[in-house]
Amino acid sequence: MVQATARHLLVGTEQECLALKDQIDQGADFAEVAKAHSKCPSGAQGGELGSFGPGMMVKEFDDVVFSAPLNVVQGPVQTQFGYHLLEVTSRG
Repeated sequence: MVQATARHLLVGTEQECLALKDQIDQGADFAEVAKAHSKCPSGAQGGELGSFGPGMMVKEFDDVVFSAPLNVVQGPVQTQFGYHLLEVTSRG
């Protein structure tokens, strides 16, 4: 089964998500932005989600994680939890 590793951050609004993506695109460290802004407990670890397979995350996550290019910040991705930025760090 394919496994992926990814990191993400979670915020409440699309506007906030876009602003944080701009910061990262301009050179801010993803992990530091996640620690400072993410509403997910994973934010304390820089947004690291560890390794997981298809179906272990919500569909919106799977759609991105198992198709997006590696090491490119994706988002905003809306789920029932809020708005996410996702970065797939490995897949195989």
